[in-house]
Amino acid sequence: MSIVKLALGLLSAYLLGSFPTGVIVGKLFFHKDPRDGGSGATGATNIFRQFGAAAGIAVSAVDLAKGALAVALCSALGSASSDSLIPLIALKIAGALFAILGHVYPVFAGFRGGKGVATGAGAILAIAPGAALYSAAGFLLVLGATGIVSASSLAAALILPAAVALGAAGSPPSPWFLGFSVILAAFVVFTHRANIGRILKGKEKSFDKLKFLRRRR
Repeated sequence: MSIVKLALGLLSAYLLGSFPTGVIVGKLFFHKDPRDGGSGATGATNIFRQFGAAAGIAVSAVDLAKGALAVALCSALGSASSDSLIPLIALKIAGALFAILGHVYPVFAGFRGGKGVATGAGAILAIAPGAALYSAAGFLLVLGATGIVSASSLAAALILPAAVALGAAGSPPSPWFLGFSVILAAFVVFTHRANIGRILKGKEKSFDKLKFLRRRR
């Protein structure tokens, strides 16, 4: 694979990630930039909070697809290059990373985007569905118990490296993917640093309607 082809592939992954789903939905259907309210992010949680469930689900679905498409694109580049010295898994991970960076720092939206969770989840689902299921289970359990999406996202991110290390993405685990899972978990913690502060102070908002594990009386 040529350097030019690799650079074009990674640029395409970044541009895919940069597609400002939340901004488009907010401005097109609600005549408001979601970054002007709530957490100031463009991800599904802030869209859900400001514009409702239907908008949040739509944004989440597109953001998931961005990560999966970026992985598929870089995977296709590797499959088409029989002389490539770069492992296919490394190309997939590079596509995922650039898509996530595009989502968090989108060139089409003034480099002010979301927190990378949905796009990262889509990428993980495309690379290692088994590991994605473990993270999704952790997300749902924490969400059902607390109703706090940020805490659920952090749980999912932190579960991922453990799941990969234990063989959820293949045994023995790929060093490339294990390293990526650690980097992704750390990055999600970084993008949620303000949320962590609010969680520790007991000030993070929760969606009570999402607490499906709460005790019935």
